[in-house]
Amino acid sequence: MPHISMPEGIPGIRALVMVRPETGEHLYALVQVLLRGESPLSEAERELIAAYVSNLNECNFCTESHSEAAKFLFNDRVVVDRVLTNYMDSPISDKLKALIKIAGKVQQNGKLVTPEDVADARKFGANDRDIHDTVLIAATFSLFNRYVDGLASLTPTDPNEYIAMGKRMGEKGYVFPKKS
Repeated sequence: MPHISMPEGIPGIRALVMVRPETGEHLYALVQVLLRGESPLSEAERELIAAYVSNLNECNFCTESHSEAAKFLFNDRVVVDRVLTNYMDSPISDKLKALIKIAGKVQQNGKLVTPEDVADARKFGANDRDIHDTVLIAATFSLFNRYVDGLASLTPTDPNEYIAMGKRMGEKGYVFPKKS
């Protein structure tokens, strides 16, 4: 049961941004730039980082929706599940493993990221922009996860709803919802 009045039947952050469109538009613009804007990281990799952090934060809505977007963009349902289970034993690049390690540390406390973590990512080819975008995605999704769960927004239980969300996000990006 949501903690505040929200549009009925609208899940997750979509309902929350409709409650406060003056902030919601900016949140959507931010996520559009982070996950669909120009970056040396692919859209699939950025969605995977968002899903990984959301999973660590135990935000079911964000984990499921961004996992499905990553699966759609990777065109691979298995790799995402393996990363969420044990990223070090998953079929992703060493560079992405090093960046996911950094994202996991940011999720806990940004001060946990060490010069050694950054050097490790650089050793595998990460540049300043890769590291910057990883940290910003991890920090932003920690905020989004707390926003969604802190107000107890609707979390669908039907996996097919998340598959449809992931496809929509993968194809259209993050378009601010219009009130019907």
